[in-house]
Amino acid sequence: MKNREILSCMLSVSGFTLTDDEKFLLSKSNPLGITLFKRNINTKEQVKNLIKSIKDVIGRDDVLIATDQEGGRVCRFSEPEWNGYLSQGELGSLSDDDGDELLRLHAELIAQDLNELGVNWNYAPVLDVAYPHTTDALKSRVLSFDEKQVAKKGKILLETYSQNGICPCIKHLPGHGRAVVDPHLQLPVLTQSLQELEKDFFPFKSISQDAVAGMTAHIVISAVDDKPITQSKKAIDEIIRKEIGFNGFLISDAIDMKALSGSLTQKVDGSLDAGCDAVCYCFGKVEEAEEVINASKPLTDKAYQRFEKIKSLINQKVVFTDKEKKYNRYLQLAQKTKKIHSDYDAVEILHQMENS
Repeated sequence: MKNREILSCMLSVSGFTLTDDEKFLLSKSNPLGITLFKRNINTKEQVKNLIKSIKDVIGRDDVLIATDQEGGRVCRFSEPEWNGYLSQGELGSLSDDDGDELLRLHAELIAQDLNELGVNWNYAPVLDVAYPHTTDALKSRVLSFDEKQVAKKGKILLETYSQNGICPCIKHLPGHGRAVVDPHLQLPVLTQSLQELEKDFFPFKSISQDAVAGMTAHIVISAVDDKPITQSKKAIDEIIRKEIGFNGFLISDAIDMKALSGSLTQKVDGSLDAGCDAVCYCFGKVEEAEEVINASKPLTDKAYQRFEKIKSLINQKVVFTDKEKKYNRYLQLAQKTKKIHSDYDAVEILHQMENS
């Protein structure tokens, strides 16, 4: 293992294999980890080889390999190569014991899929609370309109991922179910009072002590600051850390999103100065990744302590069994859920816009 300081950034790469430029950049920079998107995923063997190559080039066994595997449209590992999974909205529609069993199976099966590949971090569960006006970017991804149900169901997903060797990353702190615009495309501004927003904070507050990682929301809460949460030291300190009580590893939502303004350097500086432990860059362009690297700082001592908890979780020895049997039961329970149709995957839409 190379004895170098780890940089406070999660990067991304362009394709199914690393280019020579990417190998050079990753070998000299030592980022926290890499997030995989559909452009990086073809077959199981190809993904395993890509992850091995990433770890070999960076030179650390504890490189975080992350993805968005929520279910529904937000599934980077999809059919037919992998099993299909319900969206969180569909998962949340089934109540009582069957609903709890479905949630556990969902996280167990996804954890097994990811473990088999070498992925160790999932940007899930979503703990935002649904509203009638919730943007299409979130509508099918939210467990419930009831904040107590979001907390209960979200905790089952969180605990099950954790017990099965996958680091769950709760999102989007401190909640942006009220947003009426998509932060991938523009900046949502919430004008409600902090008292009104307590409903949105509730799921995060309820399970924050159990979460080792969380992701910020690119939203403005005007009652606190005129800056996006991701770049507001006041909001991170007063709401995420103090009011919600989250003390886990805090990563920014994608700094590529159009909700944040300025250059990549300014976005990195603003996010880290505000109190994010790391930033997330998603477009996989080597020139932009280099700019993010140059702007990133080594993990702080506090961030290293939080990272150690993540490593303890992902280094568990987990034995998986009866995958086919579990998935058959999952499909049986899935028939009881309310079907939600959504063609909206904002991350991929943003990538299409950026590359068009």
